Amino acid sequence: METLQGELFADGFVFLEGPRWHQGALYVSDMFGKKLLRIGSDGSRTTLLDVPSRPSGSGFLPDGSQLLVSMVDRRVLRIKGDDVSEYADLNDVTNADLNDMVVNANGDAYVGNFGFDLFGGAEPAPGNIVLLPGLGGEPRVVAEDANFPNGMVITPDGKRLISAETFGNQLTQYDIDPDGGLSNKRLFASTGEYTPDGICLDAEGAVWIASFVTDEFVRVKEGGEVTHRVAPGRAAVACALGGEGRNTLFMLSAETDIERLAQGDSKAFIETVKVDVPGAGIP
Repeated sequence: METLQGELFADGFVFLEGPRWHQGALYVSDMFGKKLLRIGSDGSRTTLLDVPSRPSGSGFLPDGSQLLVSMVDRRVLRIKGDDVSEYADLNDVTNADLNDMVVNANGDAYVGNFGFDLFGGAEPAPGNIVLLPGLGGEPRVVAEDANFPNGMVITPDGKRLISAETFGNQLTQYDIDPDGGLSNKRLFASTGEYTPDGICLDAEGAVWIASFVTDEFVRVKEGGEVTHRVAPGRAAVACALGGEGRNTLFMLSAETDIERLAQGDSKAFIETVKVDVPGAGIP
């Protein structure tokens, strides 16, 4: 395994999630800072939206508008310029805080949820993945019995979705059906001690995972081989491949733990490292 060294890109945040490289900038959700931010290539930041119910995953529709998860009230927002509207209310199909999201090229949005009240100390329970069809229609559950579904990626051909199951210590993959449904659930990789949170995909089909509990980012091939790691010395939360050529790994980390985070006690950082294999697929 090769160990890489990250460099500080930006800091001064509370707890960052959902990094998305889009049109020359990094979009991130400061979950406990309750803001959606745009980070320029020079590290400058712009607050795009205040989100009282905590923001998390996001994605972009074909028309360029951005979808954003509002966690606690279980809604998905749509942001188009200065206009912000409710895109979907998922209270009827979920029973816990919403989490990460990925949006494919057709505008189909896949949204995961905790499955239980993590910050309230509830007993763990399975979560699900909900589809918001891009061509209209009601939200529907397309995957169940996921052990804390978290980061998700879609392969370049649009035919597979890979999801992190944080407390299941694994990456799970599904086929994407013509109607947007998910089928043929199977293992992509067991991750052993690593607890995959946010993830991103590269052009060789390997997945970079942020391992929250072990404080490191690791690159995992299908089947489980780990080829690279970056250890920032604090909780690893999420990652994205972006920048010119998508050869920059943006790594979001935080000085916190689950108990402290429930109280909003956290300091977040973005680090970067150049990698040989560029990003691929969505996001």
